[in-house]
Amino acid sequence: MKKRGSIAFFFALTSILFVELVAQNKLNLQEIYQLSIGRTTERIKIDGSLDEEVWKTSAVATDFWVSFPMDGIRASPELKTLVRLTYDDEFIYVAAECIGPGPYIIQSLKRDNPLFWRGDAFGLVFDPVNERSNGFVFAVNPEAVQSESLITGQTGRRGNSGSVSGINGAWDNKWYSEVQILEDRWTVEIAIPFKSLRFGDKLEWGVNFLRGDAKNNSYHTWSPVPVQFRGVDLGYTGKLIWDKAPGKTKKNISAIPYLLGLGKKNFETNALFDQVQRVGLDAKVAVTSSLNLDLTINPDFSQVDVDEQQTNLTTVNLRFPERRLFFLENSDIFSDFGIPPMRPFFSRKIGLDEDGNTIPILYGARLSGNLNKNLRMSLMNSQTKSEELPGNNYTSFAVRQRVFERSIIKGYFHNRKRMTNTTVLHDDYNSVGGLEFGYRSQNGKWQGSGGYGIAFTEDDNDQNHFYSASTGFDGKAFNFYANVSGVGDGYQNDFGFIPRKNHYDAIDDTTYIIGFDHVYSRIGYTFYPDNNSINQHGIRLSFVGDWTATSNELIAKTFDLRYNFSFVNSSTLLLTYKHEDVNLLYPFGFTEDNAPLPSGMYNFNYGEIKYQSDNRRIVNIRSGFRYGGFYNGTRLETSIAANYRAQPWGNFSVNFIYNDLRFPGIYGHQPLFLLGPKAEISFSRNLFWTTFFQYNTQRDNFNINSRIQWRYLPMSDLFIVYSDNYMVENFGPRNRTLVLKLNYWLNI
Repeated sequence: MKKRGSIAFFFALTSILFVELVAQNKLNLQEIYQLSIGRTTERIKIDGSLDEEVWKTSAVATDFWVSFPMDGIRASPELKTLVRLTYDDEFIYVAAECIGPGPYIIQSLKRDNPLFWRGDAFGLVFDPVNERSNGFVFAVNPEAVQSESLITGQTGRRGNSGSVSGINGAWDNKWYSEVQILEDRWTVEIAIPFKSLRFGDKLEWGVNFLRGDAKNNSYHTWSPVPVQFRGVDLGYTGKLIWDKAPGKTKKNISAIPYLLGLGKKNFETNALFDQVQRVGLDAKVAVTSSLNLDLTINPDFSQVDVDEQQTNLTTVNLRFPERRLFFLENSDIFSDFGIPPMRPFFSRKIGLDEDGNTIPILYGARLSGNLNKNLRMSLMNSQTKSEELPGNNYTSFAVRQRVFERSIIKGYFHNRKRMTNTTVLHDDYNSVGGLEFGYRSQNGKWQGSGGYGIAFTEDDNDQNHFYSASTGFDGKAFNFYANVSGVGDGYQNDFGFIPRKNHYDAIDDTTYIIGFDHVYSRIGYTFYPDNNSINQHGIRLSFVGDWTATSNELIAKTFDLRYNFSFVNSSTLLLTYKHEDVNLLYPFGFTEDNAPLPSGMYNFNYGEIKYQSDNRRIVNIRSGFRYGGFYNGTRLETSIAANYRAQPWGNFSVNFIYNDLRFPGIYGHQPLFLLGPKAEISFSRNLFWTTFFQYNTQRDNFNINSRIQWRYLPMSDLFIVYSDNYMVENFGPRNRTLVLKLNYWLNI
């Protein structure tokens, strides 16, 4: 299999070089879409009224293009968008007119809510270094609700299943905006502090502007973006031309101290009620305008949303997203190595155990950003607290050098060493390192990658390698992608997420570590019919397989055929048929109530149907149905998620998933329930209350989590969080926590 990986790497590399020399699309939108920005001495009041004189003389970006549901046509004059920019010593100012009468669709008043772009909105994309791999998104809706994101990599093909890659919506920073709603339009003014951005001394930035028109289920961009890509794709930005390069910001140091009071009770251990008072500090220091030092002392993440529980009916661990602010900014420099689902770095391995429970962090420091236009780096160190076991010190370094137009040569090194407060335990460590090349053509359609890494531990294992290679094409209609990757038996990575490496023996209660080789490929075609009901529909065939690295024994393989429909009214329909061959290397059970399935080969087929209704309506639903074989039995799954929107102040939803597993004889019949009601109430743009319940029979857990957040000043919050966990079977209490946390953003 190692030979297979070498052949795949050579194939990917030669394909990349061929495409670079022959198939490159040389269109450069920045030579066509250019906007000048000049300095102003006028005082601009951020009220959304656009009555300052500077807005009458500033250059205008207009004549937007439709990016979805089709491309290649201009937005209609009835939905015209006009954008102007100016700046002074402290801020970049943006004024936008979004022509088109209301009523407008507002999904929530909550800042950074995940439904933001399902409503009407205006946004802008900045690529200050103009390197087409890292940028900022700032967006506002007609109720002046803000949303900001980091673009941390390639944002991928529109409509791909799963979470959106390359966009970090958890990033939070200080900026200002206000809106006015008029009879035939809404207008917005935005002020973005230079201190909130990372930039060099360049006269030219990458920029694009976005308009979400929810009523017509369409998206518009100033610089045209093909329909298969998302509007924030940095490969399709225009050019922002400064009359003078933005100067270095004045002393740029932000300190965010916090005070915390916590009370908790663990009923399972019958521990006494525990009260904790804690103080801590986060700080941001701009070393240069494009290089930032982040510090955290005694960090606390108790206000972070808890993980959404899932029913896991696979033999591998689930991957949950990172939500902790310290690990988010410039996170792509570390996390964008490997090929999903195998990643050499996963920040949740620091300060969290396998179940998501907190391991206290004493401190963390990270230096990250651009050293020049083409070179980015990040160096991070953190220390966990010694409690029942000694703590760990984590050091990570990564560097990315841009080559060609949008391609990257990058490398990483991570080291973990066990240590107490005063002593390093030299016989307990883990080091991993590697090099990768990631290719993306100028037009974003061709991609490829290749990488190799190794790991070292005190055991000095053989077969300690990690490799990956990929190639792909994203055309408007035709697309394909293929990758191979793998790890050896001796590859131990305490930083990474390698889901197929651990195999649990349910009889012996033992976990075995086995290296494996992974293959994935897909091919698809999308149609864009000219009718009044369907925006697009398409077919996709994919294959995924895993084999043991040493003996080349099959672990699992899946053939997946699916057809999807995207309708004009924003609803979607997905039809799927799958065939799976699974070789259980050890006995495995999906619940604790029945005998585990014996090791051996299992072959089964099943079908799925999923439907999402019009998400613009006050009431919308997601539903799904699956039925067919499941190992030596059958599995029936039904799911429904209903949401009611009390525009714009509330969202009330319930998510229900039922699985019925039926196996022969002693392997039994097991129904599994997952129920999750949730209420989100926005009393204003600065005061939010979120409460949700999670009832999970597979994990025997019923959870209540309620959080009040008051943003009393920009980036300064008061949190009150109540959490309660119960056992499902007898409804006995597990643990209970009440948190009061106050933080304050201080510019020094």
